[in-house]
Amino acid sequence: MNFSSKLLENAVEEFSKLPGVGKKTALRLVLHLLKNSSAEVHQFSNSLTTLKDNIKYCQKCHNISDNNVCEICLSPKRDSTIICVVEDTRDVMAIENTHQYQGLYHVLNGLISPMDGIGPADLTIESLLERIKSGEIQEIIFALSATMEGDTTIFYLHKKLKDFNIKISTIARGIAFGGEIEYADEITLGRSIATRVPYENTLMK
Repeated sequence: MNFSSKLLENAVEEFSKLPGVGKKTALRLVLHLLKNSSAEVHQFSNSLTTLKDNIKYCQKCHNISDNNVCEICLSPKRDSTIICVVEDTRDVMAIENTHQYQGLYHVLNGLISPMDGIGPADLTIESLLERIKSGEIQEIIFALSATMEGDTTIFYLHKKLKDFNIKISTIARGIAFGGEIEYADEITLGRSIATRVPYENTLMK
C-alpha cells in the first residue's frame, strides 16, 4: 500500500495493530478521523489515554472497573453465594445482557492454552480459590467458551475445586462446540445459564 504521507502511514500502521483490523480498514478509520474537527479527534484520543491511565481491575473478581471494587461485587442485590467463572470482561457483559443471572463473577483473564504458553499460573485461579475458602460460596458456574482451551481450563479448575463442599456446574451446551460466549445470542446464552447442569454430568463415564 503506497501512502502520500508518512504521517498517514504511521497512523494506519498503529490502527492495523488492533485485532481484526486490516490495512484497508485502518486506512478508512484514519481518513474518517481526518474529516472530523480537531476537537473531536482530541476528544477521541483523550478518551483512550484516560481509559489506559485510570482504568482499574476489581480486587475481588478482576472485572474491568472504574473503582477498586466493581459495581457488581458491591451490589446488595446480587447473590453472593454464586460465582460465575468467565474468560474475560466481554463474557461478563454478554451474560449481563441476558438478565438471567444475579450472582457474582470471577474473570480468569484468559484460558489455559499450552500451545500459546498460557498455564494456570497466568490466570487468576489462586484468587478464585481464596474466595471459595472464605466459606460463603455455595456454587461455581463454569461459563467458558466451548473450545479445547475452555474445556481444558474447566477440567483443571474442577480438579482444584472438587474437594470443596460446593456445587460445581457448567452452562448447558446450547452453544456449539468451538463457539465463544461473547458471540452467543442473548436467548441461547440466557437459557444455557438457567438450565446449567452439574459438571460431573458432562464428563465421559
